[in-house]
Amino acid sequence: MPLPTPDAAASVLTTPMLGSVGSANVPGFTPPYPDPRLLADIGATYARFCLEHQPGRFDYVTVLPCADYPGFVEVVQAYLDSLPPGTKPRHAAVAIANPIEGDWVRMTNRDWAFSIAGAQRLLGLSTLLVVNNFTALAMSLPRVGEQGREQVGGGEPQANGVIGLLGPGTGLGVSGLVPVGDRWATLATEGGHVSFSPADERELKVLQYAWKSLTHVSAERLVSGPGIEIIYQALTDGRTDLPARLSTTDIVQRAIQNLCPWCVEAVETFCNMLGTVASNLALTLGATGGLYIGGGIVPRLGEFFLRSGFRERFEAKGRFSGYVARIPTYVLTAENPAFHGVSSLLAEHVPAHEGGNPLMERVRAARPSLTPAERRVADFVLDNPRTVLNDAIAVIAQMAEVSQPTVIRFCRSLGFQGLADFKLKLASGLTGNIPVQRTQVRRQDATPDLCAKVLDNTISAIVQFRESLNVEAVDEAIELLREAKRVEFYAMGNSTVVALDAQHKLFRFRIPSVAHTDASMQSMAAELLGPQDVAVFISSSGQPPELVRAATLARDRGAAVLAITASKSPLAKKATVCIPVDHNEDSATFLAMISRILHLLVVDMMAVGVAMRREAGSSVPRSAQPGETPGDHPPGMLISHVL
Repeated sequence: MPLPTPDAAASVLTTPMLGSVGSANVPGFTPPYPDPRLLADIGATYARFCLEHQPGRFDYVTVLPCADYPGFVEVVQAYLDSLPPGTKPRHAAVAIANPIEGDWVRMTNRDWAFSIAGAQRLLGLSTLLVVNNFTALAMSLPRVGEQGREQVGGGEPQANGVIGLLGPGTGLGVSGLVPVGDRWATLATEGGHVSFSPADERELKVLQYAWKSLTHVSAERLVSGPGIEIIYQALTDGRTDLPARLSTTDIVQRAIQNLCPWCVEAVETFCNMLGTVASNLALTLGATGGLYIGGGIVPRLGEFFLRSGFRERFEAKGRFSGYVARIPTYVLTAENPAFHGVSSLLAEHVPAHEGGNPLMERVRAARPSLTPAERRVADFVLDNPRTVLNDAIAVIAQMAEVSQPTVIRFCRSLGFQGLADFKLKLASGLTGNIPVQRTQVRRQDATPDLCAKVLDNTISAIVQFRESLNVEAVDEAIELLREAKRVEFYAMGNSTVVALDAQHKLFRFRIPSVAHTDASMQSMAAELLGPQDVAVFISSSGQPPELVRAATLARDRGAAVLAITASKSPLAKKATVCIPVDHNEDSATFLAMISRILHLLVVDMMAVGVAMRREAGSSVPRSAQPGETPGDHPPGMLISHVL
């Protein structure tokens, strides 16, 4: 049933989108958001908007011509002004046909430029997420369902398999979705610019024609809207009884209506080429979750595409024909699929409910499938999310009136390794922070972009490190340091400052400690270590031969070797205990800044752990500490100095 139009002058299309949910009586009902969310898909010609009142329901769908507005803020404000009084979104996500790098966005096919932060402020939004439109299209795939796609040929998708995406339009967009835990990660690629490879003599003829004007013929040159025109020109080259040039629209229309055999052959050739590119992508990604075709061309071909040689060419992979034959291929038919994509991305950024997070929604969704005992744990978590973060497993079990193994089974039923893993994900969501992605710092970056990228890269690295931290290794390292009679730190280059910081921290515990940062002295120092000593090696790469040699000597002398380094490095293999810090940086161009910060955090974890355990292990009141002088600090007082 059509929804009420907010403003007749706004050219509003009011049909509910696929996946909309009408009421709480409908199976699969999800509660509405506290405030409606603004979703948008802005291209070079049209800007499409909607409000999302609850997950998957898109209301007040509106299409505005971009040419009628001087800029991004103006077109968004026009949509907001068309909404009923009191309908004010706080959070927004926008897909835009343009690369997004930093805060400043300058559209390629329209004379619009804007600051994301500035637009957010002018529009009065708490959140404004701006993403590339093809990223949004990729993120829509898990949501569109069978009603939003049409399968071409056979094959069955594998659960949690990688998904591939192709989008022939003005260019050729290529992306993919990779399952990462309980969410999807998009692949930002330029796969449309791979070299075109002909599969028969007709396609070789097209390639040879393209070579006359292009030194490099990429897949995008031919498998796209402009490519259809090149294919037609190549097939009709030399004929005087046919139009020398036709637009893509004319070629496609004549082919669909079977008015011109040359147009039919041109579009058939396009479909076959697309089949080859699609199967190449499927093999490259291992896209066992399916291969999707979007963009502005293929969905309009309808039955012509279904009858074409696309699927036959997709499966023509020689020894791997059986492999690709099991991969399903789909044409995206959902209306405005980008809405699904930006909705999914915004849901990852902003909790569905105040005080909640996507993980809590996951617990609610899983509750009916849990055992009665596990449901009691789920109810306790839903009612007391912040308490769970600090409670021990025994307390959680007691409050939920279950056994401790039931708490573990509850966590594993949701796909987590155990309670610690569950708490990490829960803490991440309860903070309400917006996840950030790692972006490359470029020499031409302006100062605001440079600062934002450095901060975002560091925050992203810390969040990822938190989720991959080997807590058991940290625990072992704390015990080694706590029992050590002497601790020596070995580091080179950028890691020198970390070793000096660690030396100063441990020296406050009255543990004899020294930092060796001179490569010529490290081997000699390691030879003097003994069984009750600990040698701590700090290195981003774990490759320097001087450190590896010193670690070998320390082990030979009976000392414990603690390494803070890359997990699979030569230095890690020499360690008694290794705390892995795996972070890739462009250290050839920039200093290894983030790795150094992660190493400093590991040192802080160990130092605080030593302070806490020394305090807990002290049974003698401070006034009776033997040998203490007025300048001494009891272990408990050291924690504030450590941090």
